[in-house]
Amino acid sequence: MTTITKTAPFRADHVGSLLRPASLHEAIAKYRKGNLPYDELKEIQRSEVKRIVDKQIEVGLTAVTDGEFQRLWWHTDFMEYINGVEGYVPEQGYQFANQVTDAYNVRLTGKVSWNENHPFIEDAKFLIKQIDGRAVPKFTIPSPNQFFNTGIIGEEYYASWDEFAEDIIKVYQDAVKAFYDVGIRYLQFDDVYIAGLSSPNLPFAESDQDRQSLIDLALKVVNGVLEVKPEDMQITTHLCRGNYRSDWAFSGSYDLIAPTLFAKEKVDGFFLEYDDERSGDFQALKHIPRNGAKVVIGVFTSKNGELEDKEEIKRRIQEASEFVPLDQICLSPQCGFASTHHGNELSEEQQWNKLKYIVDISKEIWG
Repeated sequence: MTTITKTAPFRADHVGSLLRPASLHEAIAKYRKGNLPYDELKEIQRSEVKRIVDKQIEVGLTAVTDGEFQRLWWHTDFMEYINGVEGYVPEQGYQFANQVTDAYNVRLTGKVSWNENHPFIEDAKFLIKQIDGRAVPKFTIPSPNQFFNTGIIGEEYYASWDEFAEDIIKVYQDAVKAFYDVGIRYLQFDDVYIAGLSSPNLPFAESDQDRQSLIDLALKVVNGVLEVKPEDMQITTHLCRGNYRSDWAFSGSYDLIAPTLFAKEKVDGFFLEYDDERSGDFQALKHIPRNGAKVVIGVFTSKNGELEDKEEIKRRIQEASEFVPLDQICLSPQCGFASTHHGNELSEEQQWNKLKYIVDISKEIWG
């Protein structure tokens, strides 16, 4: 499996999150009302993880995730278990294009450090056990740069962003080692913050620093974490413009961040959103070094269940190959199907059909 993992990301891959079934929605609702103990919620979650592991393998995916079924939000569940961080309910959620999210965020309560009892490590071990060597276990966590979003940094604990960055780098270095030690060889950093740095209005960030300073700091943080990455571990990043109940948060091509981040970020692959006109064209891909990171082109949408036109997909991949070699390109949806427990507006059947469709098209393109 180690040899296979070294080729990650794969020709047909996926960002990670999957639609929660009705049984899980019901269990979450009961748990949030105090009518279901945490242990029973966990049992239901893991029962459903077993099911979707088998389903991902059935549709032909090489990389298999837990669907993020053991968390409510793609990012805060991980972040609030870091030492020095707590979850809380702010006055309002994030403003998306057509709605405001449920209100939940994290904030600092002191200096940050890795929590050796972080529950995601047990979740990763459970995923590996269920896959049982049949596929590559892929685990997703929020990027370290998510800690630089509005409302998280506490000035009473850190005198500067650079000082805070040093501790965040150490937290994630320890996290990488912890996931590696339990057997994870394919880890993904989900990063809305970095994608936001290429948006005209700099969403989710307030700072007196200029845009390029923020981009440089983001690069420093991720590359600092990657200094401890073992040779036989693949770490990718997903640059997301927001995904909540089939809604989006901001627009903007990758042009403003590409000369720095695409050129210099030392990840093994970039999962990029290219499912609609908000994403811009493929020219930013020219900054990715040849024979460098793979580029997972998200030309399929997870926001609805309609299958994309096959010939149009092939045409777009051909267009992308004008800026990065075809051999470095992979396919996926632009984002997960359920970045939060609510999920996007499509059915489970449509979700599986789309993932199988991606697998089939990738075979037609690359054999």
